[in-house]
Amino acid sequence: MINCVVIDDEPLAREGIKAYLQKVDFLNFIGEGANPTEIHKISEKQTIDLIFLDIQMPLMTGLDYLKNTANRPMVILTTAYPSYALESFELDVLDYLVKPITFSRFHKSAVKAKDYFQLTTKGDLTSHKQIDNTYFFIKCDYVYEKIKIEDLEYIQAQQNYVVFHTREQKYMTLMPLKHIWVMLPTSKFIQVHKSFVVAIDKIMTLEKTRIKLTLATIPLSRNYKENVHEVVLKRSIFKK
Repeated sequence: MINCVVIDDEPLAREGIKAYLQKVDFLNFIGEGANPTEIHKISEKQTIDLIFLDIQMPLMTGLDYLKNTANRPMVILTTAYPSYALESFELDVLDYLVKPITFSRFHKSAVKAKDYFQLTTKGDLTSHKQIDNTYFFIKCDYVYEKIKIEDLEYIQAQQNYVVFHTREQKYMTLMPLKHIWVMLPTSKFIQVHKSFVVAIDKIMTLEKTRIKLTLATIPLSRNYKENVHEVVLKRSIFKK
């Protein structure tokens, strides 16, 4: 069961989401509030897995909560303002529901939350052990795809998904990049940006703000630059 909280300053809007929650057998309603400041009170009593969160509210907006809360549960925004969608996804929300919300759209979002919850608690890959040095399997929709380490060029985070880019094609799976990164062999891969992990042997050119691979050019973040230089340039015959 996924423990859910509904945060919205409109009582009728909260009642509508709560009615939908009762129709989905894997969602468990545990609390509600008129603004995000009430989330902490609920979390002191029970573990919150998912928040259905409005944007425009008194005291604190939904976006303010997202910007100011680092370690938070899954969040699905429920709002009458579609213009905030891009900014919201950049803040790693799971989904964005525009009012009036139909049950079919709500259910689709709920299933997405269920899949994401299962992946983050059990793991999308067959276990949390470090990935084998030759290949691994990932789940793409309802199919498990085999990816050879030697073919993998880079991994890119896209909202709540990651995309594995290989020589021949790309594979998308629902899972945070950080969960995959800790399972990759560090002798073969390095993180160069909050949204990119690259295969070290595919790096062709290292520049100030970007890295050229055999098939693509990837941004190099200054937060990772020192470590990237340390790892990649240790093979250089010249001093940095």
